[in-house]
Amino acid sequence: MKKLSLSLLPHKYAVCQFHPDKHIPYWALLGDFVSLTRTHEELSIVCQQDNVPEDIEAERGWRCVQVQGAFDFSVAGVNASLAIPLAEADISVLAIATYATDYLLIKEENMEQALQVLEQAGHSIEL
Repeated sequence: MKKLSLSLLPHKYAVCQFHPDKHIPYWALLGDFVSLTRTHEELSIVCQQDNVPEDIEAERGWRCVQVQGAFDFSVAGVNASLAIPLAEADISVLAIATYATDYLLIKEENMEQALQVLEQAGHSIEL
């Protein structure tokens, strides 16, 4: 499997769910990492947890690991090289791919173990 350089983003994140017709709230666009996905069933927003109002339906307590460097779309196995060892350790992830790289959201209570698993799989991690 591919060995990757990873970095842990400094904030906690929340995954918010809205009706698909909802406008994107201004607070969701603040911060160093935001991911928006709209389907005919929902609008999902991953954003910095501190920005999410308490009354918003959200799964809170996520940390985010970024894969360093850009990858051509033809490079296979980037996500698998991270997700498989974590799945074998019974650690659930939420994977997000961008044009340039990949991100893994991992629940905060699993982060220490997840980082150990990723290092044992041969990945290097910058904290």
